[in-house]
Amino acid sequence: MSPGTPDQQVYSVSGFTDHAELTQKLQKIEEVSNGVLNLEVAGYSNQGLEIYKATVGHGDKVVMVQSEIHGNEKTGTVALVNMLKQLATNNSPKYKQLREEITIIAMPMMNPDASDANRRGNIMSWEEVVEDFPQLENAQPSWNYYTWQNEIWDYASNPGFDVNRDFNPDLDYVPQASDFPGNSASPGWFITPEAQTVRDVYKEAHDEFGKVDVFVDLHHQGQYYVEGTEDEVTLSLSGVFVPDPKSEEGAKYSEYANQYNGDFAKQLNVAAYQALQGVGNSIFNNISLYPQDLDLPGTALGSFALNGSGSVLFEVTGQTQSFGQKKKGQLVKAVETGLYGIVEGVADGSVYEIDPGEYENIPGTER
Repeated sequence: MSPGTPDQQVYSVSGFTDHAELTQKLQKIEEVSNGVLNLEVAGYSNQGLEIYKATVGHGDKVVMVQSEIHGNEKTGTVALVNMLKQLATNNSPKYKQLREEITIIAMPMMNPDASDANRRGNIMSWEEVVEDFPQLENAQPSWNYYTWQNEIWDYASNPGFDVNRDFNPDLDYVPQASDFPGNSASPGWFITPEAQTVRDVYKEAHDEFGKVDVFVDLHHQGQYYVEGTEDEVTLSLSGVFVPDPKSEEGAKYSEYANQYNGDFAKQLNVAAYQALQGVGNSIFNNISLYPQDLDLPGTALGSFALNGSGSVLFEVTGQTQSFGQKKKGQLVKAVETGLYGIVEGVADGSVYEIDPGEYENIPGTER
C-alpha cells in the first residue's frame, strides 16, 4: 500500500520470478493439471507484456487474488504460483473439495512492466494517457504520476503511475478532466491498462457469479514491530480501506451501503490471522494489523470493498529492493499460510462463524 525502504542498498532479486518465468510456470501448471487450471491472457501491460488470469475450481464462492500491483513487491507472486500448482494438481480429497466449493481467480504479477523493472510504478507517460483519453488534454497529470528521481529510482526519464491508486468504485467510470489531479482520498480513473485489466476481470466474474465474494491484494511494506513488543512484523493484515458507507464519515459512499460488508472482511482477516497463529512458536506469529482509519477509494481494495467483496490486504515485511532474498522462503510461506486460511475458511463455511469482533484483537503495527 505504501512504500517502505529499510535502507538504501539494492539487493539482487534474481531469485524471484520474472515475467518470462511466470509465463513458463503457469503454462506448465495448466499442462500438468490436465485442464484443471484454466490460463488466459486477460490483457496487456503498457509495454505489451501479458497479464494473466488463472482460474481453478468451479464452486459458487469466488476468491480473487492479485500480486505485484507494485513491481518490487514480489513474494506474493511466488506464493500465488505455489498455491495454483497445489490447488490445480493435488487430487487428494481435501483439494478436490476445495475445487468443488470455490472458484479461485488469480492474477499473479498484474503489473509486469514494473515487476521486470523491479520498481513500484508502471511504465507509462502522461502523454500516452492523453493519447488514450483525448478529453484529458488540458487536465493536470494525476497526483499518482511519478516523475521524480533519487539514488535508486529514475522516474524522471522513465515515468509511470502508482497503479494502486487508479481504481474507482464506479466500475463503469470514464475519465473526466475535472477529476484530475485528484488526491489519495479520491477515487482513481482506470487510466492505466493494468488497472483496466483487473477491473475487467472483476466485472466479468461479478457478471458470471453475481458477486466476487473475496478480493485479496498481496503487498509489501517497511520493517515494523508488533505493537507492544520487540518482535519484527512478518506480515500485516487489514480489511478496512474506506469508512463504512453506513457511518457519518462514510456518507459520501452511501450508494454502496447495501453491498459493503465490513464484517465479512474482518472475518476473513481473522481467518488468515488464526491460520498463521496456528503454525506454532515462530515468526509466523508476528502478525499485526495494518494502520486503520483509511480512506483510499482509489485502491483496488477500496473500490472492490465498496462493490461488495470482502477485501483483505497482505503486507509482507520489507521491499525487495532493500530486503532482497533474505527470509524469502519464510515470507512466501507466511503468505501461503494466510491465504489458505482464507480459502479453506470460505470453502468449508467456517469463516462465516468467526466473530468479527476478533479483528480488533489482532495487535497493531508500531512504526
